[in-house]
Amino acid sequence: MVQFHKIHIEPIAIEQHLKQELKLNQTCCEILQQEIVERVASQENIAVTPEEIQAEANQIRMSKRLEKASDTIAWLQDNLLDPDEWEVSINKRLLAKKVAHHLFDKQAVAYFAQNRLDYDQFNLYQLIVPYEKLAQELFYQIEEEEISFYQAAHLYDIDAKRRQVCGYEGKVHRWNFAPDIAAAIFKTPIPVGEIIGPIQSERGYHLFLIEEYIAAQLTPERRQEIIDELFKQWLNSELDYMLLSEKTI
Repeated sequence: MVQFHKIHIEPIAIEQHLKQELKLNQTCCEILQQEIVERVASQENIAVTPEEIQAEANQIRMSKRLEKASDTIAWLQDNLLDPDEWEVSINKRLLAKKVAHHLFDKQAVAYFAQNRLDYDQFNLYQLIVPYEKLAQELFYQIEEEEISFYQAAHLYDIDAKRRQVCGYEGKVHRWNFAPDIAAAIFKTPIPVGEIIGPIQSERGYHLFLIEEYIAAQLTPERRQEIIDELFKQWLNSELDYMLLSEKTI
């Protein structure tokens, strides 16, 4: 039985709610994935120390501004946790992180090298108009400096939001675009400062301007992203294998 404030809720009611909200399957998968993590941690002698749990708890308190012990207790109660259960939850998260690093820390370097182009970024501007003739005319006017790309986007783009920001799309990756358009935009050498287009799509005729090319680097943050993604793929694969094995027994 779960006590929510002073109201008791039966476990069967929680189970039924998760089923009705189509969340029970995901919850069961997460439980099984945690079992996979714990099995590998046991096999590889990976463990979380009390000091690591305490450091993580302190970090959580700081991020949530739980300055006093009473603040922490109130926060735990709001989340239906007691201190021991909170410690267990921290241990599970840290253990999963350690297993991920143990399995994929070295692989992250090779994965980045093999997929480096996917991590390049571009400060990009885009202009879309409905007619090829207009797109071609704007291309020549920008080339001849009769109008800037930003002015053209502000005046002629079919999208009101993009007009407001003069066509600025922000920092993008190659995979933000359909393969045929990406191939036309991100050529070698990277055409920084050049007008690209017109390129036709179902939305209209596109002109592009790459203002800045940001070459990918394997920063600690990027490395962690790759480890997390490889770990997620591995967990899903292990779970699929576990479920398949159960079906064949």
